[in-house]
Amino acid sequence: VQLQASGGGLVQSGGSLRLSCAASGSIISIVDMGWYRQAPGKERELVAVISSGGTTNYADSVKGRFTISRDNTKNTVDLRMNSLKLEDTAFYYCNAYKICYKNYDDTITCDGNSYWGKGTLVTVSS
Repeated sequence: VQLQASGGGLVQSGGSLRLSCAASGSIISIVDMGWYRQAPGKERELVAVISSGGTTNYADSVKGRFTISRDNTKNTVDLRMNSLKLEDTAFYYCNAYKICYKNYDDTITCDGNSYWGKGTLVTVSS
């Protein structure tokens, strides 16, 4: 299973960006997909997460500004970021949690692992 994120970049304060992430592999289902971020000198923190049923959870700092969505048929998750602030500057990481996938011998494995994509940098300038 691999996660590929895209969509980071440089944006002015108050602007918008959209991050996208696609999970690849012989995936059958993913329980939770989400986005985390890590700013320089800080720990990685949850930004938003969405369950396979569509239940969402956001960090207080992004509520009302960010929207997470996913397509279960394509195993993708997007993060729409509006009204960006300087403090949103960070590397953003896509995450997939609890995945069921098909093995080469057609057996199915469901694990409780957390999978991460490479970070994509979001820089908000004044």
